[in-house]
Amino acid sequence: MKRVAALVAVLALAGVVTWLVWPSAPEARGLDQRISVVDGPADDQRVELDATFFPPAGGGKAPAVLLAHGFGGSKQSVRQQAVRLAQDGYAVLTWSARGFGRSTGEIALNSADYEVKDVKQLIDWLAKRPEVRLDAAGDPRVGIAGGSYGGAITLMTAAYDTRVDAIVPQITWADLADALFPDGGGQGPANGVFKRMWAGYFFGRGAPVQGGGAAQGLGALTQQTVPLTAEQARCGRFLPAVCEMYQQVAKTGRATPEAIELLRKSSPVAVAGRIKAPTLLIQGQRDSLFPLGQADANAKAIASAGTPVSLAWFDGGHDGGNGEVDWLYDQTAGWFGHYLKGDGSPVPQKFTVTRDGGRDPGTRQRIRLHPESASYPGLGGTATTAITLTGPEQNIANPPGGSPASISTVPGVGGLLGGGGTTNLSVGLDMPGQVATFESAPLTAPLQLTGSPSVKLKVYGKGQVTLFAKLYDVADNAQPPNLPAGLVSPLRVTIPDGAESVETTVTLPAVDFRFAVGHRLRLAVTTTDMGYATPAEPASYRIGLAAPTLAVPTVAALAAPTTGVAWWVWTMPLAAIALAALILATGRTPSRRRTTFTRKATVQDDSQSTTVEMDDSHAGTLVSDNGQAADVQKDGDPFTAAPPPGEAVPLEISGLTKAYRNGELAVDDLSFRVERGQVLGLLGPNGAGKTTTMRMMMGLIQPDAGEVRIFGDRVTPGAPVLSRLGSFVEGPGFLPHLSGRDNIELYWAATGRPAADARFDDALEIADLGKALDRAVRTYSQGMRQRLAIAQAMLGLPDLLVLDEPTNGLDPPQIREMREVLKRYARDGRTVIVSSHLLAEVEQTCSHAVVMHRGRLVSAGPVSVLLSAAVSTNGHGPRLEDVFLDLIGQQS
Repeated sequence: MKRVAALVAVLALAGVVTWLVWPSAPEARGLDQRISVVDGPADDQRVELDATFFPPAGGGKAPAVLLAHGFGGSKQSVRQQAVRLAQDGYAVLTWSARGFGRSTGEIALNSADYEVKDVKQLIDWLAKRPEVRLDAAGDPRVGIAGGSYGGAITLMTAAYDTRVDAIVPQITWADLADALFPDGGGQGPANGVFKRMWAGYFFGRGAPVQGGGAAQGLGALTQQTVPLTAEQARCGRFLPAVCEMYQQVAKTGRATPEAIELLRKSSPVAVAGRIKAPTLLIQGQRDSLFPLGQADANAKAIASAGTPVSLAWFDGGHDGGNGEVDWLYDQTAGWFGHYLKGDGSPVPQKFTVTRDGGRDPGTRQRIRLHPESASYPGLGGTATTAITLTGPEQNIANPPGGSPASISTVPGVGGLLGGGGTTNLSVGLDMPGQVATFESAPLTAPLQLTGSPSVKLKVYGKGQVTLFAKLYDVADNAQPPNLPAGLVSPLRVTIPDGAESVETTVTLPAVDFRFAVGHRLRLAVTTTDMGYATPAEPASYRIGLAAPTLAVPTVAALAAPTTGVAWWVWTMPLAAIALAALILATGRTPSRRRTTFTRKATVQDDSQSTTVEMDDSHAGTLVSDNGQAADVQKDGDPFTAAPPPGEAVPLEISGLTKAYRNGELAVDDLSFRVERGQVLGLLGPNGAGKTTTMRMMMGLIQPDAGEVRIFGDRVTPGAPVLSRLGSFVEGPGFLPHLSGRDNIELYWAATGRPAADARFDDALEIADLGKALDRAVRTYSQGMRQRLAIAQAMLGLPDLLVLDEPTNGLDPPQIREMREVLKRYARDGRTVIVSSHLLAEVEQTCSHAVVMHRGRLVSAGPVSVLLSAAVSTNGHGPRLEDVFLDLIGQQS
């Protein structure tokens, strides 16, 4: 035991920053290939594709994965990811798309007649490889992943080739015409504003360099060493039709019908409804080229066919950001593990967003949280908050030549800095005289925006008016306004002849952003933006609000504040130090409480009353009525524990009172008790005092009056009786750089209790995280963190379990399983207290309920009694929701 304590002390004194050194995976070696394919509308063109094949590192047959690169890249761009997948047991094929790298052919923008046909023949090639696993039909088991240009070919190929079994497209487009000619007024690309700078970078990457190879990045445009013909200089390696289209739209700044038709032939949205392969769409939150709305369009089209779709908004995109490389890989590998290998890997829920969780105190690395929702509501969210804006009508001008221009972000900065930097030049510089602003009052509560806000404007002027709308977060005069993700919504409105104004509804860019209390929302409408083509003719307009409200979408399942890792997690090393010091000083662990149980047993074929004295390992001495004794060991359900008669109730609260600093009562003279075997639902609206009550139960804060008793012992900070309580309150918190398994093992080691008492297997079975248990927690989704936190609360199978919103982040099957776990946990003598807003779930899970409102007790008793006393309002019998609303309404 002293050795264990010493080890704990060493880990704690080292800051508990532990990086596990695993044996190296088998080396993955790439085999270079030249694969000849036939394409073109008439199958009359032949192209040589430069490819590399990575057999699965462990040998044998394996599912195949095709990795596609981005525009201007080559197969080398995805080599690192290919090696990791091969080491994880996949057969991987990378290739340089036609017109790029060492591949021949001309660039056709992922046309169905060219690039799609190329990839279909790459799948044919994979089907003949002995390393590739085949389905029962003889087709290769194959998935495709890729970003940007590679993401679009991933989607397009899945739409045209039913052999594709799973796909992970990233930061890509749904409608290339809409992406290059966006219109925040909703009239489509024919009326859209040309994304001038991004289009120049995008098409410029097809220029030839160094002997005719395609550009590998923006810097390559200045490295040409081979004289070019006039046609090569003008069009690079694009198909003539693509070159002519770009030349025309770049000159006029307007999308012709022919340009829209050509761009949409290379757009997944036109065929996404045919995709049957389960799809994980990953889109960047910092992306002014292909913003979140493009993923939204793809998600809706694919889901319309009944195909499984999950959507993740991550921290990155074309405007910079590579801080989530490991998380992105884990999501991709998990998706393929589930749908290609069938290994049961957990997959993301329908909707995941990345949010800032502060910094890891040990490594100082940025912590990213990943809250999830079991459904994807679209850019309109699940609810809308109306924010009132104020401001007079304002005159603004478009300068001659459209210069100087306002700046929202610097398009392409990520590519200019090497394609993956974290720099995001989101400056929000609006030129005086060119901007009208409208502002809200300071917020009295936090506001989580998730989706696309909208506002109705009134525009005065003549003819066509080009405008740019954006939404700022304004803290105070000492800090510059923050433009979330540096995104702006361009729009073009036409004022009819004879009219002086027109009203238009503007849809602002989709973002996920939290506005803090006291901050203001500022709507800015400018006449110019550096990234877009604007009129050269000088003009003046007047801008006003046609309606005073800004509609802000939210997603209820994601709206809870993400405050990072819980504060108490960082006290774990200190707790480990203190416990280790105690163990080293005394040479023993704290003694375990022994309890007397009364139960029935059969002795010599007679049913007799017996007494069993057991410790928490369920081993002890059985004493029969006639004085005979025998050693016993309890078997069976790991949750089973017979209750001792006469022992004090698990939880008794008497006159509990706690006030905020301003004197307002958070909990007001609260009294109730909870018996053994009960699952009690602690209910109440936000601000009812539930969390404050639970914190007092745990001894984290002291009541101003009254008391909490657990099994008869009064709760005070550090009271020994708290060892019989397991809790999960105020969100999951873990050391993010450690794995899930390491986190809970370290947590238990810090208690100083024997490892055998932890019941790790039972707890980890509850978590059901599979291989993810050995991954760093910083890569976990919100639902995975939630399950791990509940498993941690259940370590040692405590007699009293307190859980705050235990089903938050879980999908419906997981919620159903959690319901049964909690009922089973309490059934044989333990006690569970659950705080939840999901009243229908509480009704199915809880035997009893306590309803609070404004800190006071409103009602308490069995759920069945509450329901029987209620009057049905829906024609199908009373629901707990009806009872709750009625009780709260009476107290309002």
